[in-house]
Amino acid sequence: MADSSPLLTNQNGEQNSNSYDYRHPTRNKNATVNDKIEQCIGNIGLAQIIQCVLVSFAWAFDAQQTFISIFTDAQPSWHCTTGACGDDICAVPEGAAWAWDAPIDSTIVSEWGLQCANSLITGLPASSFLIGCVFGGLVLATLADSWLGRKNLLLVCTLAMSLSGIFTALFSRNIWVYAFLRFVSGFGRAAIGTCSLVLATEVVGKQWRGQIGVMGFVCFSLGFLSLPGIAYLNQGLSWRHMYMWTSIPALVYCALVIFFVKESPRWLLIRGRREEAMDALKNIATLHQSSLTLSFFGEEEAPRGDDTDVFSAMKIMVSRAWALRRLITVSFISSGLGVVYYGMPLALGNLPFNIYLSVSLNALAELPGSFLTFVLVNRLNRRFAVIGFTLVSGILSVLVVVAGNFAESNEHIMVLQVGLEILSFLCGVSGLNLMLIFTCELFPTCVRNSALSMARQALVFGGAFAPPLVAAGRKNPFIAYGVFGVVIAICGSFAFFLPETRGTTLADTMDEEEDKAQRLGSFWATH
Repeated sequence: MADSSPLLTNQNGEQNSNSYDYRHPTRNKNATVNDKIEQCIGNIGLAQIIQCVLVSFAWAFDAQQTFISIFTDAQPSWHCTTGACGDDICAVPEGAAWAWDAPIDSTIVSEWGLQCANSLITGLPASSFLIGCVFGGLVLATLADSWLGRKNLLLVCTLAMSLSGIFTALFSRNIWVYAFLRFVSGFGRAAIGTCSLVLATEVVGKQWRGQIGVMGFVCFSLGFLSLPGIAYLNQGLSWRHMYMWTSIPALVYCALVIFFVKESPRWLLIRGRREEAMDALKNIATLHQSSLTLSFFGEEEAPRGDDTDVFSAMKIMVSRAWALRRLITVSFISSGLGVVYYGMPLALGNLPFNIYLSVSLNALAELPGSFLTFVLVNRLNRRFAVIGFTLVSGILSVLVVVAGNFAESNEHIMVLQVGLEILSFLCGVSGLNLMLIFTCELFPTCVRNSALSMARQALVFGGAFAPPLVAAGRKNPFIAYGVFGVVIAICGSFAFFLPETRGTTLADTMDEEEDKAQRLGSFWATH
């Protein structure tokens, strides 16, 4: 339901300055300020591009820590040294002996003798990381919308993730310490992608926000793609080297953020920090800087959002029925995407293919997925694009299982199976990219970071179900790729119940978003 309170104008359409409430500004004032912001940043310039590239690069380090366990937690290959061992390392007969093909400290499994441990123990570090992401998202979700802001939270999270990676390499002496430090890493990285995406899209005009949003996805793909290369270069070395190689560069990146990244002017304005907003705009605006003074927005104070504290952004969304419905729908879709996004790379070991090559191909699949999003983001209806990508991904995932029934006896079918998996992952990535941009556009500035963070936590929550499915899929392939396909197709179809946002202006306050939806005639937005 829309707010039943009037729009704070008198019957003649003139604003009553005595009764004006900054928490619920009028549409005309908001429209004026939005027009002014668009005038400043609508035409993209070099300063904006540099800021967006630098902010988006945080995704690369995020990807490395997200998927590093594919290599560090893997079971190395082994061979018999005396006698006949068979195919099961845990069923080596008496009188036979075996040895690892790689040094004993190449992965955690070989270093700590976990080859015969149950799946709950071997999967504990990966599960701890994802659980940390969920808790981190819940705790950190609203900090970027409240007192920390986008830039500071991005810095804190990247710093926490990189330091925990270094501590993992230095202090992990058993599976329990390792799992705890993975939890800390997941907790820290929970808000990186959210802050990066929101900060990048808020410093450009509406004409460019879709393309700029894709920039982060490309950086994530590059980070993912770097892992097979780092793992290959570290063959024969301890798994700890991978954590150092991915964590130390992130510390250097944190220093760059401190000195070269500016806070979002939109966020500063709705927090009432007008002078800081003007300084930030002067650094990125394409408008001539001499025009940017405190009087640029007129004599009246700039629009301000609801006066949020750490958790009030979530309270605001829950108190508005339309916002709550959007949040639930977005979270449901994201959870389905998460099962596929995190599950497919983990399930690559189930396919009869070289793991370095298969991981590289999946990482490469993210790049055309990002390119598709870049090309189509301003051309396709958001709702039906998400539905289309998730449906195709689901069908291809089920076909992976069908092809697997013939793969063992036919090498060409084996290649076809891997090809179907890559195409399914590509469509899933494209749907995820569009869904994240879609989410940014569905919520106003005052709660945007919180809403996107909740969507990303739903993504991780869905991903937490993937490891058990992958483990069970070693015996029954349908439990992995078949379930992946069914889940993503069903969850993606719920995008139909969201309002279309392509080409619309970003709102700053909840009332403005309601008013915009009413003007656009969106039934799902306010009913």
